Amino acid sequence: MGAYQEQFRQSIDHPELFWAEAARAIDWSRPWDEVLDRSNPPFYRWFKGGELNTCYNAVDRHVENGRGDQVAIIHDSPVTGTIKKITYRELQEQVALFAGALRAQGIQKGDTVIIYMPMIPEAAVAMLACARLGAVHSVVFGGFAAHELAIRIDHARPRAMVIASGAIEGKKTLAYKPMVDSAIDQSEYKPEKCIVFQRDFVTAELNHERDKNWAEIVRDAAPAEPVPVQATDPLYILYTSGTTGMPKGVMRDNGGHAVALKWSMQHIYNVKPGDVYWAASDVGWVVGHSYIVYGPLLHGCTTIIYEGKPIGTPDAGAFWRVINEHKVKALFTAPTAFRAIKKEDPNGEFLKKYDLTGFQTLFLAGERLDPDTYHWAGRLLNIPVIDHWWQTETGWAIVANPMGIEQFPVKPGSPTMPVPGYDVRVVDHGGKELAANQEGNIVIRLPLPPGTLATLWRNEERFVKSYMNNFPGYYETSDGGYIDEDGYVFVMGRMDDVINVAGHRLSTGAMEEIIATHPAVAECAVIGASDEVKGQKPVGLIVFKAGVNRDEEEIKKELVQMVRDQIGPIACYRETAVVKRLPKTRSGKILRGTMRAIAAGKEYRAPSTIDDPAILQEITEDLKKLGYPT
Repeated sequence: MGAYQEQFRQSIDHPELFWAEAARAIDWSRPWDEVLDRSNPPFYRWFKGGELNTCYNAVDRHVENGRGDQVAIIHDSPVTGTIKKITYRELQEQVALFAGALRAQGIQKGDTVIIYMPMIPEAAVAMLACARLGAVHSVVFGGFAAHELAIRIDHARPRAMVIASGAIEGKKTLAYKPMVDSAIDQSEYKPEKCIVFQRDFVTAELNHERDKNWAEIVRDAAPAEPVPVQATDPLYILYTSGTTGMPKGVMRDNGGHAVALKWSMQHIYNVKPGDVYWAASDVGWVVGHSYIVYGPLLHGCTTIIYEGKPIGTPDAGAFWRVINEHKVKALFTAPTAFRAIKKEDPNGEFLKKYDLTGFQTLFLAGERLDPDTYHWAGRLLNIPVIDHWWQTETGWAIVANPMGIEQFPVKPGSPTMPVPGYDVRVVDHGGKELAANQEGNIVIRLPLPPGTLATLWRNEERFVKSYMNNFPGYYETSDGGYIDEDGYVFVMGRMDDVINVAGHRLSTGAMEEIIATHPAVAECAVIGASDEVKGQKPVGLIVFKAGVNRDEEEIKKELVQMVRDQIGPIACYRETAVVKRLPKTRSGKILRGTMRAIAAGKEYRAPSTIDDPAILQEITEDLKKLGYPT
């Protein structure tokens, strides 16, 4: 039995033994009474009775164990032209002081705090300071519209808000304070305090009694010591970006979260304490929580907070500069970022300027990794390119090539094997388990491993209804796919990305994989549109690579033939729109559901997370040219 198979089997057959062993890597102020409390399914609780402090484990213990002079955070900001390095000792001082300042403003264990900041070190300091006090933080992506922020204020009911005065978005300066003031005006619940970190290039007016200047309250503060909390106490709330109604508030606990993320750094990402690890995401997303802040710091790594883009800050060589300059060992980002780089620099000319000798592994997640982008990145970098699949709800990878346990041969299109702790199955709509290579609903047998969502904040009924009702005994991922004869998991997309063409259920993801291999295509999306005869039919939207100068109609014919050759005439793929760009969330997910609504002529609400709302009008015009809505 291989190393992976041994660990996986123990994690499924004896989860208490497996995770108790992993938990030894965390410092506890009181040991747990029970590794896994199974008394109230589906509300499983890990390390019941145990006490710890997440901030102590992420910061203080590294100082105590001799890592005080190691760099903890590198803030690399091409938008402001600055690079700043913070050691673990400096981070400890900053976090303790800001925690003391929060305490002086009345924040205590159990209170909630909304953090609304761009990619600056103070965002991590604020998160860690909350964890230090046992307060529950809820990070909202900086720049969210006032209405969306108001919804989250009313639901999270924060005693305080911690914000920055603003950010630079592209070439524009975005002031945050007016949006925050508007959000508080719109919300029924009113936070007592609004603490503002003033940035050099934009000053916020402190014009309310609740407004406090970060620098001033820190100057007068006494440092706060870490407060022990229950392993089952909440660490943070993270709202999923719902397109309608109230976003779901995913609640993460302290104990299971610390154990799972510490374990994942070594076993999935194969990094060691002291290594430089970079997750090119945002603290407002789950990747930012897990792998910009908590995971790397719990493991004693150096983490990078990057305030920039994969292209345009200043060019398509931005990532290569960061990797070269800071000696990055592992990079984790979204496939969208690499598709953007591929579109701007398809031959990798910018890469030639930099030395990436120490760069060992590229991890991609957040949007399905099409085989073409996988092959392009692999050829360009000549290092392992690792697709892995997870969700905001799970907080860390469900399926991955576990680089720190055993490296498996890659099958393009598959994120490889279930991670230890995740009992992944594929079932039909009736809950019957399907055989190898049969496509259906991807589910995970309960209990979920530590670090996953414990519940939804202030809504246990919705937790059960959203994830547990359709397939009793399983967590419903809402993703579809199959497991092949070798145990590799293939995630083909959300279940609503499966279309019914004349009675045949077809995956739009499979069509996207084929279209993405065309040498002219930088990225693509396939959506289902209504058809009077067949019920539904696929429509492709493609973005060309830079420098493509060929007849559009010829390329469209080639795409039709490619889908026909590889899926068959059954796919009925005939229509393609060439677009300048695809609508996406700021985290890189393509808004297929919104495009489906446009094609169907249905009312839709632009998601609060959309990168640029103007793009939806462009897509509407492009679909009109194809005759949609019919």
